[in-house]
Amino acid sequence: MPARALEPAGVALVDKPAGPSSFAIVAQIRRRTGARTGHAGTLDPFATGLLLILSGRATKLAPRLVGLDKRYVTTIDLTATTTTGDPEGELVERHDPPAELGLDRLRGPVELPVPAASAVKIAGERAYKLHRRGVEVEMPLRRSTVYALDVVGRDAATVTLDLRVSSGTYVRSIAQALGGHCRTLRRTEVGPFSVADAVLPESFDPGRLLTEDEVLAAL
Repeated sequence: MPARALEPAGVALVDKPAGPSSFAIVAQIRRRTGARTGHAGTLDPFATGLLLILSGRATKLAPRLVGLDKRYVTTIDLTATTTTGDPEGELVERHDPPAELGLDRLRGPVELPVPAASAVKIAGERAYKLHRRGVEVEMPLRRSTVYALDVVGRDAATVTLDLRVSSGTYVRSIAQALGGHCRTLRRTEVGPFSVADAVLPESFDPGRLLTEDEVLAAL
């Protein structure tokens, strides 16, 4: 690999806006640095919040970062389910919101179906590609841990939750378990790193990269 692809090295804390894919944001940062660029976990296009983007030599830190716990804030529409568990899917059903949420069953170790629009492979093909073609498959269950799950807002049709979960947890699956879908989803923390310290992609400057030593010291 050319030496120039290894510098600048470090980790960027980027606040992803709703709309573009995580890979589009990675490409945007790569154009600014000219270095090899990776990530430590993506967000769905509709979601916002913290992306850890690795530049240059720091891409080797990915195994240390991808398994970190995550924190999210999500507003769930309790009156409708969609095919994807988010606003980008097709409407499946409308109904009255539940009188009781029963959140205790979603705290601690949980086992929930993986959303149909996900990157999980089914018979060697990505589930989201099957979903786009209208192929219905039985989605596997994913075991994860919900360390904290708190209600921070509630009205007649929605509930807003603040939750801290193990890596690999699908918040859309939690929304579906409540009989609804994620209207919004924002990742606020990845391990010790906070979106409060992140910048929008257009404001990124290579001088803001956290060094490898700074990242490792934070873990």
